Order: sequence, then C-alpha cells, then structure tokens
Amino acid sequence: MTLLEQHACFGGSQQVWQHAAKTVQCDMRFAIFLPEQAQSQPLPVLYWLSGLTCNEQNVITKAGAQRYAAEHGVILVAPDTSPRGDNVADDQTYDLGQGAGFYVNATQTPWVNHYQMYDYVLHELHDLVCKQFNALDKRSIFGHSMGGHGALVLALRNPQAFVSVSAFAPIVAPSQVAWGEKAFAAYLGDDKQQWIEYDAVALIEAGAKVDGLLVDQGLADNFLDTQLKTELLARACQQQGIDHSIRLQQGYDHSYYFIATFMGEHIAYHAQRLKV
Repeated sequence: MTLLEQHACFGGSQQVWQHAAKTVQCDMRFAIFLPEQAQSQPLPVLYWLSGLTCNEQNVITKAGAQRYAAEHGVILVAPDTSPRGDNVADDQTYDLGQGAGFYVNATQTPWVNHYQMYDYVLHELHDLVCKQFNALDKRSIFGHSMGGHGALVLALRNPQAFVSVSAFAPIVAPSQVAWGEKAFAAYLGDDKQQWIEYDAVALIEAGAKVDGLLVDQGLADNFLDTQLKTELLARACQQQGIDHSIRLQQGYDHSYYFIATFMGEHIAYHAQRLKV
C-alpha cells in the first residue's frame, strides 16, 4: 500500500491510498476518513460508492461528509468507480469502461480480466480496511447514481454483510434504462438473467430483502425520468413489504450540491444502525 494523500480534517485524518488489487488485477485507489476516535478504538465502516465519471475524490472534496463521520464516529471509505490503467480495457464514451464499472463482475471480453468491482468492494477492499485500519467487521453502504445502484445491489444480495443501505438518485432498474442496458450488454453479455443479479428492482421483485432503505431523489434531476426511474423502486418495495423512505426533494438536481445537503442525514441514518 502507498499513502498518496493525508490531510487533517475535523479532528481526524483524510487519506488516499493506492494498493495492488488482486481482484481487479491493477492498482486501485481508495479514500478513507479516520475520525479521531479511531486512534483509541476500532470503529464501524461506512462505504460510499460514486457515480459515472467519478473517482475517490468527488465525495471527499464536495460532500462535506467528514464532519458527520467525525461526529458519529464512523470510518468513511470511498473506492474508485472502476479499475484503471494503460492495460485496463476502456471505451471512448463516458458511460462505459474506466470510470463506469457499474459495480458488477464482468464476464465478457475485454472486460472480464479487470472489471470485477462487485467482488472488490464486497471482499478485498473490506478485508484490507479491517486489517490495515483496525476497523470493526461491521459495515453499511451508500452511494450516488451508478454508486447508488451498486450500494442497493450489494446490500440486497448480501444482507448479512451490510447493516444498512441508502442512496442518492440511484439507478434502480438498470435493465430497463439506457445506461444499464449499454453497460450490462458489454460487461455481462446477452443473457439477461445475469442482468437481474445487478438490478435492484428485479432483485426485490424476486424476493431479496433488506431491513429498510433510505433514498433521496431530486425532482429537478435531469436523469430522473429517463435513467433513474425512482418510482419503480418505490413500487417494488411497497409490493414486497420492504420498509423504505424514498424522499422526493423539490428543486434539487443530480449534483453534489444535492448530496451535500442531505449527507448529514444519511450518515446519521447509518451511524444509528451501526452502533446498535
């Protein structure tokens, strides 16, 4: 592991690390905020998954999250959104390839060798955080847009691993929208049964459960009607009896201004459940 950045922040330490990741067969970066309490005791971990075109920098520089992580005593970890490097497959468009991993385990050439972000987040990254930073093996997960999709899928498929889940403007039904159709066809191929494994609405309709979920969605979001389709998640949760709070926020768009506004409430939501 190589320490790339370290900054004092709200009494704790905001760091960025790089390590050789076996799961994705390349060097990966992740950000970690260690609140002051981490110096004297192991703490639970809250994972943040970012959206298309983002990396580990977006949330740590734009969301104001460290203040709330320090207040509640949780470690905040934000991985990059995909494998990267000269030898990693890529695409010229913004919604496929590097910066657009969609948190799946790819099965198709040329993506299969590196694009194993589902396993990276679920297993390798968490094992590393617990070992290197004396964190508790107790975690929650949240994210934005593509990262909201990833958070929902990881929590729904692994309810024993994640205490709680929330999302900002998530892609809730990627199998039914252009972003997801493009990415899934490339990464997973034509077998749409495999797509269902990475589709939150489809997973819920098939019986996957979480204890509850919190979602904030801006009503001024340009992607709401075409790519996000929040109403499909609300309907699926209602039909399957999943406790959910899906809040439609008037005037808010898809940006980090929106995320920063409600970040404190999301971290408090997770902290309350992580401390039980």
